[in-house]
Amino acid sequence: MSPNVLLAFCTCPAGEPANRIADALVSEGLAACVNQIPGVTSVYRWKGKIEHDTETMLLIKTTDSSFDALSARLRELHPYDLPEIIATPVTRGLPEYLQWVCTCTANDA
Repeated sequence: MSPNVLLAFCTCPAGEPANRIADALVSEGLAACVNQIPGVTSVYRWKGKIEHDTETMLLIKTTDSSFDALSARLRELHPYDLPEIIATPVTRGLPEYLQWVCTCTANDA
């Protein structure tokens, strides 16, 4: 088990934007894996109005040490003014999988 593995969440438009973001994060070593879950309905307040949008949820496996760079890169790639970028620690998991996440996101991966 590795306490520095994070599961980050980011909603984004479906299709090309989601694919482009996922590909960049994995190819740049900021994420070990990105799952795209299409068809998420988001209800939120923006500029004084209640909005309803269908989006893709990105589940991003990364590490605490990679999170700041991942967050900065998401801000560059994301089409929204204020993208959802949140993360929670992974406290349990298959040790080999958690080690793989760490290996994939190491600076020399």
